[in-house]
Amino acid sequence: MAGTGDNCMTFMTAASFASTVELGIIYAIMALGVFISFRTLNIPDLTVDSSFTLGAAFSAVLCTSGHPELGLGAALLAGCLAGCVTGLLNTKLKIQPLLAGILVMLGLYSINLKVMGGRANIPLLNQTTVFDILQGTSLAGYAEWLIPLAMLLFVTLFLLWFLKTKLGFVLRATGDNDQMVRALGVNTDTLIVLGLAISNGLVALSGALIAQYQSFADVSMGIGMVIIGLASVIIGEVLFGLNPLWRRLLAVIMGAVLYRLVIAWALELGMPPTDLKLVSAIIVALALAMPVIKRYLEQLKRKLNAARQERGGRV
Repeated sequence: MAGTGDNCMTFMTAASFASTVELGIIYAIMALGVFISFRTLNIPDLTVDSSFTLGAAFSAVLCTSGHPELGLGAALLAGCLAGCVTGLLNTKLKIQPLLAGILVMLGLYSINLKVMGGRANIPLLNQTTVFDILQGTSLAGYAEWLIPLAMLLFVTLFLLWFLKTKLGFVLRATGDNDQMVRALGVNTDTLIVLGLAISNGLVALSGALIAQYQSFADVSMGIGMVIIGLASVIIGEVLFGLNPLWRRLLAVIMGAVLYRLVIAWALELGMPPTDLKLVSAIIVALALAMPVIKRYLEQLKRKLNAARQERGGRV
């Protein structure tokens, strides 16, 4: 273990810690997208698994054509379109949100393959990416930090602004009580489509960045992304709180980074990579069950105190 790594974290080298945090920053954009669908709209959207790959596919294809920046923009728009389709299936065809997400997720698998030209994997080695923008400057060595961090900051400030606008307030109210919002004469169908478009757009943008960061896009790279996003959201909320809004968004970001650190720690301890999805599922299950577990522990504590007092009274 390198000495500087020990100063950062005792279980990994400085380089490993840095790359883990970089990944956490990129995945935080995806986690913010999941936050919009899962927390703001209260919709468990499984489109995420395929919209992440959709963003990576567009990013990789346009990178190979020499347009990495355009790849990020195309990924964002493609993700928004995927979210719109899920929203329309739910609102106009009255398909349950969970099933609508599954249908779009399945359909996108074939579309992703078509975008990638029928290839299951597109390598980006020796291709120009957005991380080469700072080449030739004094900041070139920090590009893998600065570019994702700048994009994450922009996305966070956008959400912080948007969710405090009149439209954003109504969007949040739709997730809390859509019947009340409809009673006020607001078209909740439009809001749901808009929310899912923003959510999947951010997820696809994260996938596009990951593809250029890792120098490849794979048709199966989005599997389990919804679990990673949920884990990031829930871990952040449990550890860092829910209110006010800026703190909640920051909690999601910190949850994403912390999740990547936990996964890196598990790998450092020798856990097989094939077990990581199981670990993610367990983390999400425990975090979701935390209120029930906490309530049970409080009841158990009260019973033990009552029994102790009863024994003391007998003495």
